[in-house]
Amino acid sequence: MKKSTYLLPVLVIAIAGILSSIFIVDEREKALVLQFGRVVSVKDEPGLAFKIPVFQEVVRYDDRILSIDVGPIEVTPADDRRLVVDAFARFRIADVVQFRQAVGNGGEVVAGQRLDRILTAETREVLGTVSSKDILSTDRAALMLRIRNAAITEARALGLEVVDVRLKATDLPPQNLEATFERMRAEREREATDERARGNEAAQRVRAQADRTVVELVSEARREAEITRGEADAERNAIFADAFGEDPEFFEFYRSLNAYRAALKGENSSIVMSPDSDFFNYFRDVQGR
Repeated sequence: MKKSTYLLPVLVIAIAGILSSIFIVDEREKALVLQFGRVVSVKDEPGLAFKIPVFQEVVRYDDRILSIDVGPIEVTPADDRRLVVDAFARFRIADVVQFRQAVGNGGEVVAGQRLDRILTAETREVLGTVSSKDILSTDRAALMLRIRNAAITEARALGLEVVDVRLKATDLPPQNLEATFERMRAEREREATDERARGNEAAQRVRAQADRTVVELVSEARREAEITRGEADAERNAIFADAFGEDPEFFEFYRSLNAYRAALKGENSSIVMSPDSDFFNYFRDVQGR
């Protein structure tokens, strides 16, 4: 009875010691076995692993690709046009031993803060060598690649591998938006004024051409009318001349009748002339009275 009394606690302690010496490494993580704060082994393969109870502890780190948001960062490109840039990066813990030595107990939180400072500095340095037009263009993959390559070397000292860097948004600082808007509006108004001026100039050319065409058409019509009128007068005179040649007396009589009709027109016509005037030759009798 006394022997079993001692055996049971020993058995419990032994089982507890065995269980506390076993741990499982997930496929999504890496583990470090620490003894008095010093790394004694690295467990980077998934499955069961062992440690010495009490004297050793296990620290786990994510082995997946992680993300970090960087920004907003105010940069000054080569053309001195300030911009605010938002970026993000993807990274992974490549060397857990170096990572532990670099960040200590801070883990991924401290690593993220340091990586944020690295990316901020490299982003300012790279974007400060190009113009704002290059940064605002859609084809800026080369700039992101330069930032990533520059950050890789410094991140390696933390045991990190920078996989990718992307610029999410690039905007003007709030204090510059109004000035930029005013400049854009002034530019559009200037373009509109230029367009209106060109339109007025074109309209004046069209009107001048139309006026010139009208003058030319009217002049041509008048010239043709005068020619036609002259030809008609010539033909009329030729007819009168032929008629006069055929019968001069009848032609004289016809002309007198036309003169009477023109002179005695209206209800109150008065003519003052000598009684022996030739105008009334055809009103006298055959004896000249």
